[in-house]
Amino acid sequence: MPPLLRLEGVEAGYGDLLAIRGVSLEVGRGELVALIGSNGAGKTTTLRAITGLLPCRRGRIELNGIRIDGLGPAEIVASGIAHVPEGRQLFPSMTVLENLELGARTAEARRRRAESLAQVFQLFPRLAERRRQLAGSLSGGEQQICAIGRALMARPRLLMLDEPSLGLAPVMVRAIFDDLARINREGTTVLLVEQNVLRALRLCHRAYVLENGVVALSGARDRLLADERVRHAYLGR
Repeated sequence: MPPLLRLEGVEAGYGDLLAIRGVSLEVGRGELVALIGSNGAGKTTTLRAITGLLPCRRGRIELNGIRIDGLGPAEIVASGIAHVPEGRQLFPSMTVLENLELGARTAEARRRRAESLAQVFQLFPRLAERRRQLAGSLSGGEQQICAIGRALMARPRLLMLDEPSLGLAPVMVRAIFDDLARINREGTTVLLVEQNVLRALRLCHRAYVLENGVVALSGARDRLLADERVRHAYLGR
C-alpha cells in the first residue's frame, strides 16, 4: 500500500527563484510528520506546492498513489487535503459559524456538515460558545483553532498546518499542540510545518529537516532529538 502522501524530486519557486529543489518525502496513513527548518528553508513553499497554489516545476506529488501535481487547488481539496495557512486567513467580518461552514466545500463535506460541525464544537468548545461572534474579534489563539476547525470541516484525509503556534501565548501553544495530538489519534493524518522545533519533534512520529530548499535530514522523532546537528542548529544545545 502506498503512503498517503509522497513527494518525489519536487521543485517549485517564485519567478526566477527556485525555493525547493529535489524535495522527496512521505507521510504514511495515521502519521503525524513534521517539516522543520529555519526561515526561508522552503517549508511553506512545500505546502503550497502540495496544495497546487504553486506549480510543481519538476518531480511528482501523489496522494494515495494517485498523482495530483498539475491539479488545481479546488481539485486537490476535493481529493482529501486541507491546508491551514500561516496567518489563519479567516474572513474577519463573518461569524465563527460562517467561517467554519465555508470549510465544507465538497459535496460529501456539505452532506455531512452538521455531523462535522458537531465534531468541531466537541473538539473546540470555545468555538461553540463564540459561534455568532465575528471571527475578527477573536483572540489570536481562538482564530487559530477556528482555522483548524474550518479545515476539519472538509473531512480531510491529510491535514496540513503552517506555523500554527506563530504569535501565540505559550499556554495557547500547548493547548493547540494537545489538540493536534488528539486529532491525529482520532485518525487524521497530519503534516506540520512549525517554527517551534522542540515542540514539533516531541509531537511528531517522524520529521524532515529542510535547509536551503533541500531535505538535509530525516528520521524518527527520537533520532532527530538526539542528533547533534539538530540540537545545535535548532534546539540551542
